Amino acid sequence: MLGLHFLLVFLVVLHLPPLVRLQEEDKPSLEVIVHSTPCSATCGLGMKNQTLCLLKDAEAAIDKEEGQKDGGEVSEDCRVRSVTCVESSECGLTTSTVTTGQRVEMDCLGEVMKARGRFSWRVSWRFARGVITSDESLFSRVSAPLLDRVVLDPVCEENAGTYRCRVMDSAFREVKRIYWGVRVLPADFLNLDYESSLAHWDTHQNQTLLDLLDQITPLYQTVLISFGIACLAAGTILSCLYCLLLKKHSTRPLKKR
Repeated sequence: MLGLHFLLVFLVVLHLPPLVRLQEEDKPSLEVIVHSTPCSATCGLGMKNQTLCLLKDAEAAIDKEEGQKDGGEVSEDCRVRSVTCVESSECGLTTSTVTTGQRVEMDCLGEVMKARGRFSWRVSWRFARGVITSDESLFSRVSAPLLDRVVLDPVCEENAGTYRCRVMDSAFREVKRIYWGVRVLPADFLNLDYESSLAHWDTHQNQTLLDLLDQITPLYQTVLISFGIACLAAGTILSCLYCLLLKKHSTRPLKKR
């Protein structure tokens, strides 16, 4: 009997930890968001990080009446998760001017595609050829093999127009709509390199000024020489007239009293 008693005690002790763990697992766990970063995008899909911590007494927090500010004490058992966010689905129209032969890339998902994958969303592209507009009646479907972006490499004049990207989630809710207006100019029509154009303009202006000075200098010299000769001639004439007047005055007879 004594041996049987010890055997029963041993079996109870052996099965006690699972029972305790089972009771602990039955306790409800409740997480609260203690910190959240701003959405990475002001429009369309973005990402933000949230810090979630467990409440120490979840049962008491659940039993509290609604409207009470005190939700329980937060433990130090926390984790960080990344979630998608949408501040506004409308991103408006963005325009750009390029020349033929350049590479143009329009990315509709960006960092969200890397975090959630391209197949988490329904992305559609449409194109209005030759115009910059947001009028939906002017758009037609355009193929986008990369799904999340359209790449024009090299771009040609036939690619000019407006591209529209629309993104919907798994519940078919629109989460982003954006338009890209692309103007395409011939390669030799305009130099879009501002620094190079500015340097070229300064060089041209300096050369023009030097050419103007080269043209003005001989004329200026001629005017100075002519002015000097005229002044010399006028001085000679005035001197002669003055001498004649003095001579005439000195030869005039004196009147008798």
